[in-house]
Amino acid sequence: MTVLVSVNCITYNQEAYIRDAIESVLMQITDFQYELLIGEDCSTDSTLQIVEEYAKEYPDKIRIITSERNVGARQNSVRLQRESKGKYIAICEGDDYWIDPYKLQKQVDYMEANPTCTLCFHNAFLVRGAKKEEEKKPSLIKKSNLYYNKAKSNYNAGELALLGFIPTSSFIYRREFMDHPPEWYYTAVVGDNALKLITTSHGYAHFIDDNLGVYRIEVKNSMMDKWKKEEGQKEKQIARNQGYIELLDNFNRYSNYIYDNQIKKAKVPFEVLNLGLSGNRKRMKSEEYKEYFSSLNRKERFIFAGNIYFPKSLSMLVRLKSFL
Repeated sequence: MTVLVSVNCITYNQEAYIRDAIESVLMQITDFQYELLIGEDCSTDSTLQIVEEYAKEYPDKIRIITSERNVGARQNSVRLQRESKGKYIAICEGDDYWIDPYKLQKQVDYMEANPTCTLCFHNAFLVRGAKKEEEKKPSLIKKSNLYYNKAKSNYNAGELALLGFIPTSSFIYRREFMDHPPEWYYTAVVGDNALKLITTSHGYAHFIDDNLGVYRIEVKNSMMDKWKKEEGQKEKQIARNQGYIELLDNFNRYSNYIYDNQIKKAKVPFEVLNLGLSGNRKRMKSEEYKEYFSSLNRKERFIFAGNIYFPKSLSMLVRLKSFL
């Protein structure tokens, strides 16, 4: 039987989480064949031993992709893409997990019935550290989001850029559109952000507004962990925001400016933040950014100001609120 879906799971030093990820993939109930590819990036803890244990028990289902040296998250993802056999690729990183045994079936059913859909994603719960689903937080993609599409559940690439963050562990996309990605994908500040825009630009993205998985934060060695350590370091924050701007500019050129107006709007939060961080607050308050500020509610304005004027204190306040 031909493999229809390849589940790609990258992992590095995630001994506390990797079992949840693997078990959530193995529990999937489908009427099609799927495989699990685990990119083990030379962990220094017991992650490799755990992964090998599962691969030995499920040799027809699990393949381990590794090397003699650490290659980093982006190249780890790329090599899994190259090794995948499926028509579709689903992502479940080693610190995330799924909670619905029909998650893959639901997404594949839709994509098979709608060939022009090139990316399907869903909502997810947010948890901190090693907490489990029963301690889950509210959904990640909120109806209060200005660009949450209340009228329909389909998005073009420009609308997806405006929607903002969507959980990576919810992605399933048509493999063919990432077999030969543009060069800028390999250096994009966030690979999954580039991936969702590239794949969606070849058709459209479909959103299932159900919590079918869990997205974990406050995980050691994760990108979010790295960024948290950079709080208060203005130069690094400016460079990161500039990275997002460049990603969106590169995508705009890649898509022949079809979504130009939406991409320009998606860049504004990063542009304004950099103006504030670099001390150019007069231009930050200029007419060209007036629409953006008027769209923010009181809480969003507070967070925006905190990111510029007291980033470390804001971070401490967020952590305190979470603890309480």
